[in-house]
Amino acid sequence: MSMSNADLSHNGDMKTNADLSQNGDMKTIDALCAITGIEEYDFSRLLDRPRPLNMERQRSCDERSLNELSISLSPQPPSRTAEYSSRIIDHLEYSFSPGRRSGFNTPRSHIGFEPHPMVAEAWEALRRSLVHFRGQPVGTIAALDNSEEELNYDQVFVRDFVPSALAFLMNGEPEIVKNFLLKTLRLQSWEKKIDRFQLGEGVMPASFKVLHDPVRNSETLMADFGESAIGRVAPVDSGFWWIILLRAYTKSTGDTSLAELPECQKGMRLILSLCLSEGFDTFPTLLCADGCCMIDRRMGVYGYPIEIQALFFMALRCALLLLKQDDEGKEVVERISKRLHALSYHMRSYFWLDLKQLNDIYRYKTEEYSHTAVNKFNVIPDSLPEWIFDFMPTHGGYFIGNVSPARMDFRWFCMGNCIAILSSLATPEQSIAIMDLIESRWEELVGEMPLKVCYPAIESHEWRIVTGCDPKNTRWSYHNGGSWPVLLWLLTAACIKTGRPQIARRAIELAETRLLKDNWPEYYDGKLGRYIGKQARKSQTWSIAGYLVAKMMLEDPSHLGMIALEEDKQMKPLLRRSNSWAF
Repeated sequence: MSMSNADLSHNGDMKTNADLSQNGDMKTIDALCAITGIEEYDFSRLLDRPRPLNMERQRSCDERSLNELSISLSPQPPSRTAEYSSRIIDHLEYSFSPGRRSGFNTPRSHIGFEPHPMVAEAWEALRRSLVHFRGQPVGTIAALDNSEEELNYDQVFVRDFVPSALAFLMNGEPEIVKNFLLKTLRLQSWEKKIDRFQLGEGVMPASFKVLHDPVRNSETLMADFGESAIGRVAPVDSGFWWIILLRAYTKSTGDTSLAELPECQKGMRLILSLCLSEGFDTFPTLLCADGCCMIDRRMGVYGYPIEIQALFFMALRCALLLLKQDDEGKEVVERISKRLHALSYHMRSYFWLDLKQLNDIYRYKTEEYSHTAVNKFNVIPDSLPEWIFDFMPTHGGYFIGNVSPARMDFRWFCMGNCIAILSSLATPEQSIAIMDLIESRWEELVGEMPLKVCYPAIESHEWRIVTGCDPKNTRWSYHNGGSWPVLLWLLTAACIKTGRPQIARRAIELAETRLLKDNWPEYYDGKLGRYIGKQARKSQTWSIAGYLVAKMMLEDPSHLGMIALEEDKQMKPLLRRSNSWAF
């Protein structure tokens, strides 16, 4: 593996108005405008406006007390009126909150937001995790737990750095994010081999480490593309997170010059070329090996896992905003647009599960052969797990874990569903249903420590078959139903986007009772998340950063714009079963 020490050059900060289209379905916002008499205010700016650095943002509306706003709801179904009213009030409270830099000396906001004492502690811990390369910060270490063997926790992981990057962007410190994006882009160009097989040119590293040579007084980078990982699986999600983070940087700073660099444009095209190539696939979803994402061990997520499909969708949408319409980019943009239409239809139609769809599957006929088949994947109704019938609430739904021929994984996966909301892969109605499910199944999905990475745990004979008797993924531990505090930032973002920040506030307050006292564990074990994980590292950086990002988004919801996308109505399908697989 050859290693180049040359850094990519970059242009100066040039700010342009590269905004998202304002086509989102903003039903709640329309209702707000109607009931408050605010006709001109554009709430989509929460998702749409660039964020100038080192400038105190102006209040988005008059500093009027909520008590001065006359609330008169339009007629709603009686069973939903109180809930709808609560959402409206919460959405108003947070939509009008001011933006301030968040850090050690965060001032109180104009609405009286008082930072929790944990915030300063968290910032100190996050800054201790910084990794420097030749004098510049380039990322954050996975964990600073000296009581355990380091393994690869002393490296900078692409997926782990995302919440850290968002925290620094929200705090007006974009330079570290820029450095990280450029350094990982440089690593992408390395030759990548596992044994005698060469990986695709566009593969991004799972992680990298700074090596210090005290004799030569020099520093070099060492990257892992999967050749050192458990199971030797390449990280499919790294490239997607890189594109999403590049868009977040561009949106936060208003600086388009980084994304416009020829090297960044080429990097995006290389990542997407791995995913958009034609092959034997009959579905628009992305076929993956087990352990290729956050769940990086054997856990039965091979095939078409929801986490990868949601990240794939979001990365495609972000790339559509970042790629130039030049000779090289035009063809890629056209392929992205076609894939997005097919992918959104497939996911919304076949991965979605609610009470009605569950009842339909329960009554499926099998062995259907024709274009008019209803049970297109030939799912055997007897394969429905018993727990799903009690778990599914009357109001609510979610994207299931996996759909492939004769197989549906009905497990709930938090990250995939939250990303589906943020990327607008989920329709507005589906997004509300996901939040309804979380509220209805709070004890199961949140318990005493947010948030279950998946639900339920697999155990007994199924655990032996699916995990290969993995001692780390025993029931209700680690990736097998463990509770991960890092997921707080994704839940909070999804809550704000759906106008239900009270759910996020409740989860954060729950986490605040233990996180600092327990020294920021990586994950918690047990059905309710009551116990620190048996192999959990302490001072886990993304647990720290996830908490900070969640707090800052509640303080200033306009931060949501860097990580959320409005619905593209051109991709909104009629949710009916197609008689043809023609996309």
